[in-house]
Amino acid sequence: MTESLRVLVVDDEVALAGIVETYLVREGFTVDVVHDGPSALDTARLREPDLVVLDIMLPGMDGLEVCRQIRSFSDAYIIMLTARDEEVDKIIGLSVGADDYLVKPFSPRELIARVRAMLRRPRMVVAHRDGLDAEIAPLKFGALTIDTVARTANVDGNDINLTRTEFDLLATLAERPRRAFSRRQLIEAVWGEQWYGDEHIVDVHVGHLRQKLGDNASNQSYVRTVRGVGYGMASG
Repeated sequence: MTESLRVLVVDDEVALAGIVETYLVREGFTVDVVHDGPSALDTARLREPDLVVLDIMLPGMDGLEVCRQIRSFSDAYIIMLTARDEEVDKIIGLSVGADDYLVKPFSPRELIARVRAMLRRPRMVVAHRDGLDAEIAPLKFGALTIDTVARTANVDGNDINLTRTEFDLLATLAERPRRAFSRRQLIEAVWGEQWYGDEHIVDVHVGHLRQKLGDNASNQSYVRTVRGVGYGMASG
C-alpha cells in the first residue's frame, strides 16, 4: 500500500517536477512539490515525507546542503538528482546522507522503480522480546543514559532529540558495548539486510549522533571509531 506514503519532490525545473509528480501520484503516493532549497527544508519539517527526490542544483540553498540539514532531523530516504554523471558528484552526494543517486536525463519509470525499491527497505527498530521490557534497565555510559524501552537518551539529565536511525545506531552500539561493529553490521542491524548503497552513510549518521551527544571524533566520549573496522561504544 502506497497511499499513506509521502514523497517530497524538490527541483527548480518546474516542468520536470510536474512530470515526476504526475507519475508518483499515478502510483498512489501523496506528493509535495517545491522548487528551492529553503522551501524544501520547511516542507520536510512540516510534512515529514517518507522519501525526498532532491535536485543538487537549487536556488536559495543547494541540494547538498538541503540533504545535510534534512539528515539532522529526518530519516526520510533521499534520492539525489544531478545533471552531471561524475563520480565526484556521487561521492559528495552520498557523503551528506543521500541513499541513492540518479543522473539527468532519466526515465520517470526508472525513478518510480528506484522509489519503490527503496521504500521496500524498512528501517529496522531495535526491539526486545515481549514481556521483558520491565526487566531492562537503562544503559549508562558516563553522563549518557539510554533507555531502549522508552527509546530516549539524555546527557546529564538533558534529553537528546535523536532521529529514529540515530537512536537505533546508538542502541545497537550500547547493547553490546565491548563489540566493534563494521559498517555493514550496523547497516544490517539498523537498515536491514536488504539495504543496498554506500556503506559510508553510516558515517554521516554517526557524525550527527556525535554532534547531538556533544561528542566528537577526537574526544570520543561515547561513540568510538575502531580503526579498520567501524564503530563501538566508548566508556563515557
